[in-house]
Amino acid sequence: MKILLGDVNAKVRGRENILRTTIGNGSLHQDGNDNGARIMYFATSKNLVVKSTMFQHRSVHKCTLTSPDGQTHNQIDHISIDRRWHSSILDIRSVRRADCDTDDYIVIAKLGKI
Repeated sequence: MKILLGDVNAKVRGRENILRTTIGNGSLHQDGNDNGARIMYFATSKNLVVKSTMFQHRSVHKCTLTSPDGQTHNQIDHISIDRRWHSSILDIRSVRRADCDTDDYIVIAKLGKI
């Protein structure tokens, strides 16, 4: 089983139907960035699914980074998993309750039976 976790600074745009099996429609962003395209192509080439874009949550639970001015919200931390095991991840969301010395929020994944 391959699971890829990371702060990849990737704004993933998940609106294209052709990529629906790799990138879900639960992305926070309408427009992606260069790192978003890179993670999308990497996931496709390695048979991974970017599961952090697959769940329909309120934006507050998708956001993994808020700018210092408090106005810009980004989903740049992602969790990907091998397509064979993608149903093992039941939920992914970010939480703001952790008291850490960072500007990123913690991303939590709920796993089912493996």
